[in-house]
Amino acid sequence: MTQLLEHAFREASKLQEREQDAFARWMLQELESEQRWDELFANSQDELAFLANEALEEHRKGLTRPLDLESL
Repeated sequence: MTQLLEHAFREASKLQEREQDAFARWMLQELESEQRWDELFANSQDELAFLANEALEEHRKGLTRPLDLESL
């Protein structure tokens, strides 16, 4: 375990029990979410590559325009 994570857990251990449980639930949900995103990205590389190539081809054909952030 890294020193930073140990420090975070030490600080969390000072919280009231209810707050510790809330923190633990949040951390577990975040870890689960990260795992889901990793799996989704790992399983979608072919599709992402296809979409990237399609976008590049549209750009080469002049079918794109610069993004004007000022107008958003």
